[in-house]
Amino acid sequence: MHPDGDIAIEVENLTVAFGRHVVIDRLDLSVRRGEVLGLVGGSGSGKSVLLRSIIGLLPKKDGRIRTLGLDRDAASEDDVRAEGRRWGVLFQQGALFSSLSALENVLFPMREHLSLPADLMRELGLAKLQMVGLSREDGDKMPSALSGGMTKRVGLARALALDPEVVFLDEPTSGLDPIAAGEFDTLIRTLQRTLGLTVFMVTHDLQSLENVCDRVAALESGRILAIGTLAEMHAVRHPWIQAYFHARHAGAGRNATLSQTSGGH
Repeated sequence: MHPDGDIAIEVENLTVAFGRHVVIDRLDLSVRRGEVLGLVGGSGSGKSVLLRSIIGLLPKKDGRIRTLGLDRDAASEDDVRAEGRRWGVLFQQGALFSSLSALENVLFPMREHLSLPADLMRELGLAKLQMVGLSREDGDKMPSALSGGMTKRVGLARALALDPEVVFLDEPTSGLDPIAAGEFDTLIRTLQRTLGLTVFMVTHDLQSLENVCDRVAALESGRILAIGTLAEMHAVRHPWIQAYFHARHAGAGRNATLSQTSGGH
């Protein structure tokens, strides 16, 4: 067991259901401060449902969720709102506002939560874009003019807008070609180390697990099958885990992984 101060996200006995269909079934999971945890699982296993439940977008049926030490069931609305500013989210398709420029997308959470002069806020937004490898000129582009990789980077810049302690990433490399995906992996790892972030990453991408993650959790039928380093996961004697991680050694590589999973969850 780790002291509470070492845990950024703690999920206990979590159950999430849609009607009678239970998607997350009495799940327990802890994410340590400063680590990158990758969550893997088959299609329909509940990966994105778990992420969205943790960040409060989906209601839970039972259980407890603590993020950065806050138990939301026992906290006031003001405390929950303030705590929500301490983490950022990159959704699978970027989820940019199509009517706003790249820079305006990054500024959106700043305008909602910060009281700063417009010029200073703009400079902060441009700095976030540069932090993720985009230029000041890219800030003027509309989402429709951005490539898939640029869209992800703008989404990441927006997730970092309020200088969060925790970042949630939902399939960050899906839809990217192998080169762009590799560059995005490097970006995530560099930012995590530079900023001291805790990263909770849902992914199908075996290469990302190798490049980015400190530990991996495997989800099946709404429960965590196993959790550990990549080497430890390779040693787990469970049919699904063996089949999943063997694909990397069998030469599946990033191209095969992306093509197999391009249909989403």
